Amino acid sequence: MLYKHNQTENLEDSLFQNPSSEYRGAPFWAWNCVLDEEQLMRQIGYLQEMGFGGFNMHCRTGMATEYLSQEFFQLVRDCTREAQKRGMLAWTYDEDRWPSGAAGGLVTKEKKFRARHLLFTPFLKETNENRKLLGAYNVVLDGEGYLARYARVAGEDAAAVKPRKVVFAAENVTAGYETKERWYAYLELSEETPWHNNQTYVDTLNKKAIEQFCRITHEQYYEAVGDHFGRTVPAIFTDEPQFTSKKTLAYAKEKADVSLPWTDDLEETFREAYGEDLMGGVPELFWDRADGKPSVLRYHYHAHISDRFAESFAHTLGQWCEGHGLMLTGHMMEEPTLKSQTAALGEVMRSLSYFQLPGIDMLCDRREYTTAKQAQSVSHQYGREGVLSELYGVTGWDFDFRGHKLQGDWQAALGVTVRTPHLSWVSMNGEAKRDYPASINYQAPWYKRYSLIEDHFARVNTAMTRGKCRTRIAVLHPVESYWLHWGVAQQTAGVRRQLDENFEKITRWLLFGQLDFDYLSEGLLKEQCGNPSAPLEVGPMQYEAVVVPGCETIRESTYEVLKAFGEAGGRLIFMGEYPKYIEARKDSRLDIFRRYPLAAFSQPEILELLEEERDLSIFDGMGEPADGLLYQLREDGENRYLFIAHGRAPRASEDDGVNSARDMVPREKIRIYIKGEWRPTVMDTMTGGQKPIARSYENGSTVVEYSWYGHDSLLLKLEPGRAESEGAVLAEPFEPLRIGRKAAFREDFPGTFYEEAEYRLEEPNVCVLDMPEYALDGGDWEGREEVLRVDNLIRKRLGLPPRQDAVAQPWVTGTEKPAHTVRLRYRVRSSVSRKDVWLALEELEHTRITWNGKAVGGNSCGYYVDECIQKVCLGGLQEGENTLELEIAFGKQTNLENCFLLGYFGVKVQGARVFLEDLPEKLTFGSLVTQGLPFYGGNIIYELKARTSRGKKLKVHVPMYRGALIDVEVDGGPAGSVVFAPYTVTVDKLPSGPHRVSLKLYGSRVNTFGALHNCNEHWWWHGPDDWRTYGDEWSYEYQLKDTGILKSPDIYEED
Repeated sequence: MLYKHNQTENLEDSLFQNPSSEYRGAPFWAWNCVLDEEQLMRQIGYLQEMGFGGFNMHCRTGMATEYLSQEFFQLVRDCTREAQKRGMLAWTYDEDRWPSGAAGGLVTKEKKFRARHLLFTPFLKETNENRKLLGAYNVVLDGEGYLARYARVAGEDAAAVKPRKVVFAAENVTAGYETKERWYAYLELSEETPWHNNQTYVDTLNKKAIEQFCRITHEQYYEAVGDHFGRTVPAIFTDEPQFTSKKTLAYAKEKADVSLPWTDDLEETFREAYGEDLMGGVPELFWDRADGKPSVLRYHYHAHISDRFAESFAHTLGQWCEGHGLMLTGHMMEEPTLKSQTAALGEVMRSLSYFQLPGIDMLCDRREYTTAKQAQSVSHQYGREGVLSELYGVTGWDFDFRGHKLQGDWQAALGVTVRTPHLSWVSMNGEAKRDYPASINYQAPWYKRYSLIEDHFARVNTAMTRGKCRTRIAVLHPVESYWLHWGVAQQTAGVRRQLDENFEKITRWLLFGQLDFDYLSEGLLKEQCGNPSAPLEVGPMQYEAVVVPGCETIRESTYEVLKAFGEAGGRLIFMGEYPKYIEARKDSRLDIFRRYPLAAFSQPEILELLEEERDLSIFDGMGEPADGLLYQLREDGENRYLFIAHGRAPRASEDDGVNSARDMVPREKIRIYIKGEWRPTVMDTMTGGQKPIARSYENGSTVVEYSWYGHDSLLLKLEPGRAESEGAVLAEPFEPLRIGRKAAFREDFPGTFYEEAEYRLEEPNVCVLDMPEYALDGGDWEGREEVLRVDNLIRKRLGLPPRQDAVAQPWVTGTEKPAHTVRLRYRVRSSVSRKDVWLALEELEHTRITWNGKAVGGNSCGYYVDECIQKVCLGGLQEGENTLELEIAFGKQTNLENCFLLGYFGVKVQGARVFLEDLPEKLTFGSLVTQGLPFYGGNIIYELKARTSRGKKLKVHVPMYRGALIDVEVDGGPAGSVVFAPYTVTVDKLPSGPHRVSLKLYGSRVNTFGALHNCNEHWWWHGPDDWRTYGDEWSYEYQLKDTGILKSPDIYEED
């Protein structure tokens, strides 16, 4: 059990104020270098200081300690013991990088365990040990490209088969328009790739392959730290398992290769399951029938692949974990849409049912409500303790605390209780620094303040893991109807797109209409509902209404469940159309469902039909249904907990329906109607305090009015019965500040206008050096080029593999003595001189440094940002031109990287040129990029002055900033933090007279370590390719992002 404190009768105040480790996040801790015990112990301390309750030991690109070796497991043991000592949790991970299953290539060294697929092609191909001919087919398409008839025939080098002819359109109908082609089916093994350490991915349809994976990985973890399973080690994380992606033809009559997942004995197990000849009907998997009927064989193929995959992978690992006192957690690949999960998994809920802690993956600040709802549904129906989310990945260095809270809040409302932030690097060495930043670790200048975020979510979790979620509506998952249309894109893309749009719509309509629901998986429903009745009992859940959203086909078992539910008085609602098929076959028994309501795909209509199941309604200040809010309601004995969060990014105004805003976030008023009479208490998750809130009662409901901003969430404890008095109001009075075209309802802040401020830097300023001249092996100097491009240009000349996102791990390739020498020369122009400047660079011990013609000793004097980036003192900076030369031993494993000139000078960027100058004496409010600090990524303190009168409060309002957060100090003492709207700190009990106000902006490394030459403003996937754009997306001119306090703060008195 993960949440042992939940066994108490009530949530204890002390636990809410200071949650223990199981309620806190455990980031992916990227083991990506030569691992050192002392370094790991230090970083566990950093992670605890950040408010995390544990860590997930996750091997990533750059890992040089041999994976699964004795040395590796000794470090796992050391970290587990350190976690135990600190009262933290040590989560384990089952793979070298991802996707899980190949054990870093150790499993797939044996070819029998390698991933394979069916290659269907009109081209006769050479057979070999990796490609075997399975069959040949004469395929006849009608004039519109639909499958008129086909026959399996003996292939050129295949064993003779008994001819089988299948006809969907008479020859006299298609004569003159049809096309006839010979197609071939091959069983083909996947190719070896550097990503899988020069092996391949595993055959996830082969149970024996996954059992081998389990022996190599899980059994060794059990031997190393099995005595901590279920205690300090709660779970093992599996990451993005999948089968070979399903493909479709783009056009019916095109001649092109197309593939589907396959395994050696698929034909046999398919015949056992359905009594059908799979190989005899292969063309039906790719083309729609000319008679317009769905292909039963196609439907059964997709169902069988989904079953084989779930049973082989998730069931094998889940069963092992169950038997060893460990939870299987993690997430599948491509969960969000019908298309994506059909292509990669078949159906996601079927696999997640074997996870003791189902999980999701949320990249790029996406809002995948379907992904979260599928995992939450499985968790509810199987009585799991919660849902895990791998979140914040691929968001970049400048994803601030506002983004962290908003993304976490909506997921908490949809059941996420275990946060696995992506990613906390052990090291930034080499390619590791481009491994989907930012690093949520000590390299971030705000790491000591991250507990503000973790404390909030931990407090939410103390309440939202208790009891049981109150969910009264179920929605039948429509993925199996999608399978019917997995055919030629030109012919099926339209209907498939509509099915996916409907899937997304019903999810959003119900969630944002405050009607919580769970999805029902047809593949699981039979085992979940042994004796269906009304309400529909699915595990511990009881559903009073079931919605069937435009499902063309349903299973025989689903038909029986729905029929029994409806006949027992359950509320059965169909949308769009009634089902037409049972397992892809027309069936008149479905006519019985026509007695139940049929709703159009219309939000008002479906919400009205489900009004009986409503527990909660939320309205905005204008009396309209609130849009964009998500909630979760939990029953805990007689009490309930209600969590409400913003499900969409804040808008700049009520007129802005598209653009999100970080700064211009207006105050909003909501009115909450909760069915039943309750005494509500606001549980303040930012402070740990609790306070009753005013309420009233109308028609058997409790009514709460609340004012909040777009970054806020609300946690209410509901105790049964009417309150004796109105209680105190925690929220501020509703005084809407209209932003945009409408005028403010009140005067502007009557404070001082600050044109400039004195300031302090917490670390030296930095000039990024990334555009050197270069020379190879004593050759002539060549012109300036960006350093990552230099690296790959040299590799190409030497015949070495390029550096890219897919490279074999150092623990596999081993060490190799460099055989070449590369020289890099940087010319640094300066209008000022300085007594001391420093150079920060990687691989100091393998680099000879010359500064202005003088050799520089290689003695480190500390590090910059990361321990792998060592500092050396260069001596003085002279006016005019300064020359830095680096001589680097170069080989296959060498990384040419940016280096950094550090000192107390200003930096001026003009296009692709950089100059050094004086730092400004004072800063104006606006971007730091144009004020001598274009590459600066550390923290900065703005110093201001203010005056108060006797008995007055001081208000500090800072509405526009680019950084993680702002800490406010008054006269040297902490006064609060500006993080979220309304961006205001109030200071009272100040003596009259002058005061010193300090604003500490916590910075971002985006202009120091970001993709400085990517000129695509809409680039959203912040991974290795971000730094290696080309064509119109590449710029030699620096592409810098605004940082700093962008608008002068308002500091004023208030009574």
